Amino acid sequence: MAPKKNLSTTHRIIVGVSIIAATIIGVSGQAQGAPVPSGASAPTRTMPRLGESGPHVTALQQALVRQGFTLRGGVTGTFDQNTVRTLVNFQRVVGLKATGTVDQSTARVLKLSQTEVAQLETLAVLPVRGMRNNSVLNLQKALVSAGVSLPGGVDGFFGRGTTAALTAFQMSKGLVPSGLVDTTTATALGLSVPAAPSQTTAAVSTAATNAPAAAAPVTTAAPAVNKLNAATLPRRGDRSDSVKSLQNALISRGITVKGGADGVFGGGTAVALQTFQTSQGIVATGQLDFRTALALGLVEEPAVKLAAFPVQGTCSFIDTWHAPRGERLHLGVDIIAPRGKLIYAVADGAITKLYSAGVDKNAGNGFRLTMADGTYFFYGHLDTIAAGITVGSVVNAGQVLGTNGATGNTSTPHLHFEVHPGGGDAVNPYPIVKAIDECNVTAPRG
Repeated sequence: MAPKKNLSTTHRIIVGVSIIAATIIGVSGQAQGAPVPSGASAPTRTMPRLGESGPHVTALQQALVRQGFTLRGGVTGTFDQNTVRTLVNFQRVVGLKATGTVDQSTARVLKLSQTEVAQLETLAVLPVRGMRNNSVLNLQKALVSAGVSLPGGVDGFFGRGTTAALTAFQMSKGLVPSGLVDTTTATALGLSVPAAPSQTTAAVSTAATNAPAAAAPVTTAAPAVNKLNAATLPRRGDRSDSVKSLQNALISRGITVKGGADGVFGGGTAVALQTFQTSQGIVATGQLDFRTALALGLVEEPAVKLAAFPVQGTCSFIDTWHAPRGERLHLGVDIIAPRGKLIYAVADGAITKLYSAGVDKNAGNGFRLTMADGTYFFYGHLDTIAAGITVGSVVNAGQVLGTNGATGNTSTPHLHFEVHPGGGDAVNPYPIVKAIDECNVTAPRG
């Protein structure tokens, strides 16, 4: 790739000649270009860290300077952030991936020897402006987790947006707002900081003298994900902490959210949702439905799982748990549907109690369906109960048990549905029913 046009003529010539020379010569030579003796043992790889010194670091710095790049502080032989910044700038100018690490492609252009390459190939460094790699991804995720708006989202590139977000974070923590990742800022963000060596590291000649040092990974804690109310899941256009929780949940699963966790449910969040839904085999609507929220860990796992939805669609329902009903509280969910729609068994079990409109003024026509573990479901306000259904009838999930109606204390056709785990007190049935919502399924069950 050609150098950028804003470079000086001399700079362009130097870089161009270096690339051509490196292509012809390769990296098989030593520092002076001498070939590696056949059978020579491979040098042990050492991992330069911030503050480490040695001939390999000096060779890197000298190579950058030879290419015409400014190295603040000069050739010191010490691996510091100035060295990393210059390396990143070099990689960007010559068209290499700006990782801030000395890979084989970078080594060819810099004409580093095999020994130097082995010692410089992996750099345990903090991310700097212009870098594009996993360290930047982790930095961005940490900023998002800290609640900082990240223009451009988590894309792995340390550009203006990341600099602005970093500066905002530093200001919020009372740190020097430099926009640079120093050790204090990294610690405040929960990032692992590359450890400075206890003493100067010299180049090693054999594997027997030193074991390879492990690169210090840059890690972050997962973004905070708060549980949401299943009845009020955020929708497109919303601006709220619930949206931020959704965005953090997506980011924690490696999904890029354009704009980051800014609390705004816009196009970027919708696209990220579609990506996640596709990965989970969920219809990619870009909307946060209960199934998607459950897969993202945004809602609690239902205490009871239904094997079938209780009402034939089209229908609708909302969360009315503990809504006032005169002197009592509502203990169920009301599934609104036209009179005559089919009512289904939600699980295998037996009918353990029947209600009738003539006797039960509140419930109207209804019944209890009880599972083997004692959990029972109360159905109320039916128009009719299916023929042959009586106390003791054994039924299967999905079996037709009656039709929807408005008997008892109501004038609106709907099914009043309660869930009593283990035969005890009722629990909020909304999330349990919402988990298998089939209000859009109009065809009768086969």
